[in-house]
Amino acid sequence: MGPLIPNGFIPDEWNNIIAIIIGLAFGYILEASGFSSSRKLAGVFYGYDFVVLKVFFTAAVIAVIGIFYLDYLGYLDFNQLYIHPTYLWGAIIGGIIMGVGFVTGGFCPGTSVCGAAIGKIDAMVFILGILIGVFVFSELYTLFEPIYDGYFLGNQTLMDSLGVSPYWFIFIFTIIALVAFFVVDQIRKKVKKVFY
Repeated sequence: MGPLIPNGFIPDEWNNIIAIIIGLAFGYILEASGFSSSRKLAGVFYGYDFVVLKVFFTAAVIAVIGIFYLDYLGYLDFNQLYIHPTYLWGAIIGGIIMGVGFVTGGFCPGTSVCGAAIGKIDAMVFILGILIGVFVFSELYTLFEPIYDGYFLGNQTLMDSLGVSPYWFIFIFTIIALVAFFVVDQIRKKVKKVFY
């Protein structure tokens, strides 16, 4: 029964090796999907390309269905999975900063590394900006700490905060994804007529 490393099915020493293999596979998939292109990534915000939204929505739906299906079958114990703690102010402010960076630079942190790996100069500049931001944050941590640790909500999932059962959440989330796919296709068609 999973998770495999905490339950001793895979030795703890393999943790970092597995992480590197998954990271390389993820980077390869990003590049193969065209996510090293800042134009493709920024297209979501300008309405001409919604591949990023579709890919990540699809990945999220498949992951949540897979996790709870494996939990239902007894192959995975959902209660043993690590849930990252929620600090609301840090999440909101960090989300705004990342969103602005995504719109202006055309990359998120993961895709910028992917772009830099194939030699894109704009991605390298983006990574430099990330490193400067990390340096400033770490040097001024005591100043930012009240915001960073502010409004701690615990290790909550979206299901916990909404107060719905996992199975209803999966159903509603899947419907939202399908509606989003339909809506963005309509937007893309309208934008395509205007610009092409």
